[in-house]
Amino acid sequence: MGNEASVGKITIASDAPEHLELLLGNAAIARGLIEGGLSVAAAYPGTPSTEILENLAKVAEKAGLYVEWSTNEKVAVEVAAAASMSGLRAVTAMKAQGLNVAMDFVMHVNLTGTGKGGLVLIVCDDPAGHSSGNEQDSRWVVRAGDFPLLEPTSAQEAKDMAKYALSLSEELGALIFIRSVTRISHSSSDVVFGDKEQVARIPEFDTSTGFSPTPVNKTHVTAKQKLEKARSIFDSSPFNAYVGPKTPKLTIICSGTGYQYSRDALTVLDNPDSVAILKLGTTWPLPTGFLVQHLDPDSEILVIEEVDPHIETALKNWLYDAKPGGVLPKVHGKSTGHIPAVGEMNPDIVAIAVAKILGISFQPREAEYDERAQQFLATLCLERELVYCPGCPHRASFLHIKNLLRLDGNDGFVAGDIGCYSLDRRTGGQRVSKTLFAMGSGVGVASGFGKLGRFGYRQPVFAACGDSTFFHAAIPAVINAVHNNSDVIIVVLDNSATAMTGFQSHPGLPAGATAGSAVSVSIEDICRSLGCAVEVADPYDTKDAREKLWRLGQLKGPKIMIMRRKCGLIAFREDGATYRVWVDQGQCLGESCGCNRYCTRIFKCPALVWDKEVGKAVIDKAMCTGCGFCVNICPENAIQREAL
Repeated sequence: MGNEASVGKITIASDAPEHLELLLGNAAIARGLIEGGLSVAAAYPGTPSTEILENLAKVAEKAGLYVEWSTNEKVAVEVAAAASMSGLRAVTAMKAQGLNVAMDFVMHVNLTGTGKGGLVLIVCDDPAGHSSGNEQDSRWVVRAGDFPLLEPTSAQEAKDMAKYALSLSEELGALIFIRSVTRISHSSSDVVFGDKEQVARIPEFDTSTGFSPTPVNKTHVTAKQKLEKARSIFDSSPFNAYVGPKTPKLTIICSGTGYQYSRDALTVLDNPDSVAILKLGTTWPLPTGFLVQHLDPDSEILVIEEVDPHIETALKNWLYDAKPGGVLPKVHGKSTGHIPAVGEMNPDIVAIAVAKILGISFQPREAEYDERAQQFLATLCLERELVYCPGCPHRASFLHIKNLLRLDGNDGFVAGDIGCYSLDRRTGGQRVSKTLFAMGSGVGVASGFGKLGRFGYRQPVFAACGDSTFFHAAIPAVINAVHNNSDVIIVVLDNSATAMTGFQSHPGLPAGATAGSAVSVSIEDICRSLGCAVEVADPYDTKDAREKLWRLGQLKGPKIMIMRRKCGLIAFREDGATYRVWVDQGQCLGESCGCNRYCTRIFKCPALVWDKEVGKAVIDKAMCTGCGFCVNICPENAIQREAL
């Protein structure tokens, strides 16, 4: 498979130059890092970046790598930087929102430098927010920190850039950014393997020097000098290319996915011979020498990029100052309305913009076509809402929380967090989570609500966070709640995995990114050491879980409720079903039940479905994990289970 580290007998760690293989973009990046002599990799899981470290972890032993899932992104870049400062080549990878977490360290390592080893940060942006809370553009961080930036246009180029970035970092003594996006990281294409660099080194930290951002007036100058050196290198980079006539009417300047979309757009237009494509793979600093060489002063310019007008803004600034050819060409893009200001690009967007600028005809695909395609797909695919997986323990945990809030009767709610449990806000959840921001924010926000009693605030508030999120970002907020005696119940939803991104390990588990054991850290021990009242319950033990939640609710100050049960999918894969579950059709009242079909309308386990023909609920055996919790929800006891 393209997203696997292993391809038959050949893996991404194999010494197999010229080997051709279909690879996921992130797997291609991992291969490029190995070709570049990588030694250390550290990351925190985050879609769409996760598979980079996963693929490295699969071949870590064969490739002689140290690979770890770090507690969070800031720690990950710090671990990688330690390797670089000791002379080893290292990488950290993260999604765009993870870069926010790492910012404090990142915005100082730009001034300190990275030592004799190469240090690369791969950030995977998510235009349109397919799996993220926003679609932030990480390139502004790159620009603010004076970091050189590479942007691949394909899996092949992502592999080649990853290899190159390690050596470039060593040459400049600077952290190098690679910006991927979802459609690069999560699409597959042919990749040709290259030679593996032999970089055998014994790590050693030179204590005769040091790494410090001060004095800033000197280190900042050095960072600027490194950036100018990068510009001169980028002017002749093979990652930049010009395709088209010498004197075009329009030049498309593009990066990332924009290159493929631009090429596709020109194939459907009537007059593509008057359009040139200038592809930028090195997007910061702008390779101005390359631009001077290829930009026709009489050509108009269209900039294609995702998400923000980063290149467009920088290009306009440079053109205004430099005026190559003595004129200021017209620049079209997001700021002129030719390109949408938000979301992903596609070939139609590019073609429409080109046609508008050149005054040529182009008929995009009609909206009715898309509607007909969706209607046709509806006949082939089962409708599936975004709900908890079968056997998910969070479904039970939030049911208990909702029941307690109803008993209290004071319009309480949950300050939510980022993880599988974010689905509580969807149709398959209890919808008691009313805030959703960033990892760890649930506890921090709830801590704030818990101090409003002096102003007359009376609504009870729960905080929810997962086990991986607890270690990643919630611990400081828990300490804040304890220190300030905030009246809040913090529910840690411990399903023994970083499940949302693919079941990676975290510090609470006795395993790391690679084979072998790791030291597990106890969540309850941390909380008890802070002086919190702590309860632990299996959410499937309804009586015990509800009683413990109730007891905590009678206490003042910060309280910790750990709902601990292994992710239903992991449990099913490891141990199989615990119960055989079925609906007694004689007991099920169907539409006549006073619960208004609660089982399939609200509870919404994908394995518990409504049979329209008989008008009753049934269990989909192909979906059921046999957890058996659904027997608790039917007022007529129609759902039955039998231990296996």
